[in-house]
Amino acid sequence: MEPFRDVKSKLIPLDMINVDTDQIIPKQFLKLIQKSGYADFLFYDWRFDHSGNPKKGFFLNDPKYNERQVLLTRDNFGCGSSREHAVWALFDYGIRVVIASSFADIFYNNCFKKGLLPIYLSEDEIEYLFNVVNEKDPTVEINLPKQTVSLSEKEINFDIDSTRKKMLVEGIDEINFTLHFNDQILNYEKSSKIAEYNKYLI
Repeated sequence: MEPFRDVKSKLIPLDMINVDTDQIIPKQFLKLIQKSGYADFLFYDWRFDHSGNPKKGFFLNDPKYNERQVLLTRDNFGCGSSREHAVWALFDYGIRVVIASSFADIFYNNCFKKGLLPIYLSEDEIEYLFNVVNEKDPTVEINLPKQTVSLSEKEINFDIDSTRKKMLVEGIDEINFTLHFNDQILNYEKSSKIAEYNKYLI
């Protein structure tokens, strides 16, 4: 997993609530076993008609949103089934940050396994960002070490668990994070074995 870098990008607005994982990556595309190659299937049923032609009016089919890295949406993003492929599809498309007022728990946890940053903001802050996008379409900067979402006229702070933040900044997963404590784990196991051995000597 690559370390998370600061992101400067305009926003991709998805003004919807309860976007579920079956819409993010429909079930017929879950046959791939690798964690890449899903970009073309992201929001497939919303992007394409039955003949595979792009639907007019869907934001990802608008060239102006090409190569943007920050998805702005609303409440309960990533609900539905627990498929990790939803995160893989977003990441493979080039999205590095999802900003929402809430996330489904499993989706939120899966983001950190791939290096995607999910940011909780209040409903008022989300509303503000949608209004600004509609009026000015500004570039935002996401600074993970400082935990800020910055626009030219405003800086918004966000919360994140310190362990998850460290994992993203260093580009490590749960296993690599645990290995940081290898000496302590070995010492604990050694002391436990000695204590267990001594118990039988009493």
